[in-house]
Amino acid sequence: MARRRISLFSLSFLDAMTCGFGAVILFYMVINANVRVRAQNVTADLRGEVDLVEEQILDEYNDLVEVRNSLSETEEQSVRASGLSVRVLQELEKIRAELATYEDTTLAREEHLNRLKTDLKSLDEEARRLSAASPSEEVPGDRLRAHIGDGDRQYLSGLKVGGQRILMLVDASASMLDETLVNIIRRRNLPDKTKLQAEKWQQAVSTVNWLTAQIPRSSRFQIYVFNDRATSVVAGTDGEWLDGGDREVLESAIQALRQIVPARGTNLYRAFESLDAMQPPPDNLILLVDGLPTQGKSPSRRGTISGRQRLKLFRSALKQLQGRMPINVILFPMEGDPQAASAYWKLAVASGGSFLSPPEDWP
Repeated sequence: MARRRISLFSLSFLDAMTCGFGAVILFYMVINANVRVRAQNVTADLRGEVDLVEEQILDEYNDLVEVRNSLSETEEQSVRASGLSVRVLQELEKIRAELATYEDTTLAREEHLNRLKTDLKSLDEEARRLSAASPSEEVPGDRLRAHIGDGDRQYLSGLKVGGQRILMLVDASASMLDETLVNIIRRRNLPDKTKLQAEKWQQAVSTVNWLTAQIPRSSRFQIYVFNDRATSVVAGTDGEWLDGGDREVLESAIQALRQIVPARGTNLYRAFESLDAMQPPPDNLILLVDGLPTQGKSPSRRGTISGRQRLKLFRSALKQLQGRMPINVILFPMEGDPQAASAYWKLAVASGGSFLSPPEDWP
């Protein structure tokens, strides 16, 4: 009997190999399932951390936006501050230039001013002597208004408020806010309510109030204020004469003057030019001023003006005066204008008027 031939790749061998391969696949599937579950758990933890990091990044981004906005506002404020500093520096330079103009007063001018004060004192004493010697032409009780000063003081001013047509020209420029240049510059930037309370301006208003109390009942009057232009204090009455015998008209004129806020420069040319519109012309002019003019017929392009130029503007303004009338000057104090007293005193004497430089407590 022949022997069977043995084959290595028999059916049994193939079965064993297949079973082993199936076991390997089953083992792999079991391991793969556990790996997926573990991966999901690890991924969930990592995703939570990722979400937390994303929230932090979003918060940081919002903070970055706020910082950028703050930086933009800071840059805008820096630009505005830079522009403001430039304007402040320019204003300081302008103030220095103005102060330099008034610091060139020499010892000779001071001596000249002292001599003028001595002469004025002598003239005042002479005027008092003459006033005491001559009888008064005024009729007692011929006044509609009264002006009561402080205390029991009485002053001999030598100023006669008479005539049929009395015109008062009141300086309402910025210099009427104070006696010194530094305070004038400081006050002109204050609110209007504060400007109205300036002592120098209040003295000018009180002076006009005193003058209106001396107006005879039969006279007519007008009150003009001037700075870079001239106009009546009573609106709508430019060029018209007001009734000096009407108490309400007098009171309304004073009330209107109390509302005027001093501002801008001094243009005496425009003040005298306004006389042309008064028909018939005034026969008594009372000028309340604190110094020589700073403006003339044509506007000046210069930021500052010297004493010589101011005197030239004064002489040019005098050419506007037509006819012959007494000019009574009430000169209020002003720093850095030593030639004003001499110029206005000569004007008053030449026209047959009077000159008065009142003390602080007058009238």
